Amino acid sequence: MKLISAHINNFRSIEGSNKFEIEDLTCLVGKNEAGKTAILQAFYGIKPFGSFAYEKTRDYPRRYLSRFDERHTDGKSKVIETTWLLSPADIKLVSDIFGLKALKNNEVTISKYIGVDSQYWEVSCDDKACLEHLIQKNQLDEVEQNSLKGAKNAQEAIAQLTTLSQRSANLESLFVELNKIKEENFNSEIITILSPTLPKFFYTSHFDRMSGEISINKIQTEIQQKTVSASDQIFLDFLEYAGTSIDELKGAVKYEELKAKCEGASNEITDEIFQFWSQNEALRVVIDIGEGKTGDKPPFNTGTIVKIRIENTNHRVTVPLSERSAGFVWFFSFLSQFKQLKKTTGNAIILLDEPGLTLHGKAQSDLLRYIEERLLPEHQVIFTTHSPFMVPAERMASVRVVEDIIKHEGGKTVVLGTKVSSDVLSVDKDTLFPLQGALGYEITQSLFIGKNTLLVEGPSDILYLQAFSAALKNRKREGLDSRWVICPSGGIDKISPFTSLFGANNLNIAVLCDLAVGDKGKLEKLRKSQILKAGQLFTAADFTGKSESDIEDFLHPELFVKLLNSAYDLAKKNILTVAKLDAMMPATERIVKKAEAAFNVMPQDVPVFDHFHPSDWLIRNPTFLVDGTELDETLDRFEQAFKLINKVLQ
Repeated sequence: MKLISAHINNFRSIEGSNKFEIEDLTCLVGKNEAGKTAILQAFYGIKPFGSFAYEKTRDYPRRYLSRFDERHTDGKSKVIETTWLLSPADIKLVSDIFGLKALKNNEVTISKYIGVDSQYWEVSCDDKACLEHLIQKNQLDEVEQNSLKGAKNAQEAIAQLTTLSQRSANLESLFVELNKIKEENFNSEIITILSPTLPKFFYTSHFDRMSGEISINKIQTEIQQKTVSASDQIFLDFLEYAGTSIDELKGAVKYEELKAKCEGASNEITDEIFQFWSQNEALRVVIDIGEGKTGDKPPFNTGTIVKIRIENTNHRVTVPLSERSAGFVWFFSFLSQFKQLKKTTGNAIILLDEPGLTLHGKAQSDLLRYIEERLLPEHQVIFTTHSPFMVPAERMASVRVVEDIIKHEGGKTVVLGTKVSSDVLSVDKDTLFPLQGALGYEITQSLFIGKNTLLVEGPSDILYLQAFSAALKNRKREGLDSRWVICPSGGIDKISPFTSLFGANNLNIAVLCDLAVGDKGKLEKLRKSQILKAGQLFTAADFTGKSESDIEDFLHPELFVKLLNSAYDLAKKNILTVAKLDAMMPATERIVKKAEAAFNVMPQDVPVFDHFHPSDWLIRNPTFLVDGTELDETLDRFEQAFKLINKVLQ
């Protein structure tokens, strides 16, 4: 069964949540005190993994509590109504007994109330189809079927069979089968069949953290008195996952065997953590089992004491779990709970209240990745957050905003309570902030870039590369691989910060930059920094044979001059030649600098030269690239560059 929608009423701050859809992963975003925890607690009460039940005094909206009996004369108040989609396996359980047409559709509704412990189910049962299936199953002939003429459900069929003075073998078989049906009602029987498939709800919050030290004597007493704290319960979950128990620890006679069990469990959880914990990979969990020392604080000064310590292999020191960061302790605690949940329950919907609240932003992203990769394949997950790093930016359709709505009308304050909505445009700026933060971060991590990003100087470089790549491909030669996304970086000074900012996304980055005389020191520094992998930094000079070059130097000088004359529509005395350009700035090899100097002495009616205009004209006029010696040399140079850049993809 899969939860697909919910509507919560009269529960704590929620007077009417609106009906909202539930996805595989549902993220509830809202301010503090908006009612996010109340929503999770309402879900938890449906079928909790643990001891939890709705209480009138605690859970009914306090401002209406004195009027509970007036508002609910039957003594019960609906807290939550949920809609579930039946899986093919669920439907088969029913159809194997009552036939393929037993259910009118594949959805059921389940509600839970304050004042009543049981669930209320609504199933679209087709009584007549169920009865017809049982008739066919028991092979009733036409005469036998006539004895049930007019019966539309199990109760009517039983009543008619009861009046018969004598029943055939087939009728008796049907009679026995109908009497086994709960409450003589097909609907009730189908609910009985489906009830075991309803998932449990597992709830944990950022406050739930494992105790780092346990006194066996003390916790045994607490177990008997049912006063075990949440922190100690997580420790018990860890021990059960390890395949041991408090009783086994107390009566242990083989220390090494016992320690091996605990270490085996801790090693597995530690390995799991460090697939997703990027903050510090030099940590290891150590289980310490021993007798309490008289100098320790009670109750850890006597009897068997179990401690969890965290070893930092870099600093070669171990410290108690309680002295590690709150984020790490929470992550370790959650994994311990989740491992035990999988071991004992299996089918469950996981409710996470502000998970990873104390984690660093990057660690929160790691946690979100853990949820998506480890939990979602087998479980639905509903979690609350107000952190931008916990908002699944690639699943924005799964985000629901939570607000405590208070309106002011005619000088009066009208309290509407907690509302849930998928319309983010209707919420206030404080509620919207985590979504803005998440989207802003995602955009800065993806704008103009792709998995394989080629950094160039500016927009003109992009157009030149595209134009000559197309020309090469039209001639069945190697152009720039289509997997490259070309991104302008703004110059060699911007490459280092760009790579640092976006490199965390595991991008494959290559660079093709211009090279001026003053850039050589910067280039050497960039190469020594190893911020880019070896062989992924190229300069235009690598392909022109000059000491300094721009992308324009890839073009044969005669071809570049023709491009300038065509792009700027130069005529008569304004027509440029290679000789004219060389005469302008003989000290530089960079042809674009010579062009700038030539345009500086042009008449005022000639447009000002800029790098972009010639490349833009070229991309709009691809027929300019006709065959010729100048073009052949230019294409050879671009192809050489494309081949080396494409190798980076390998």
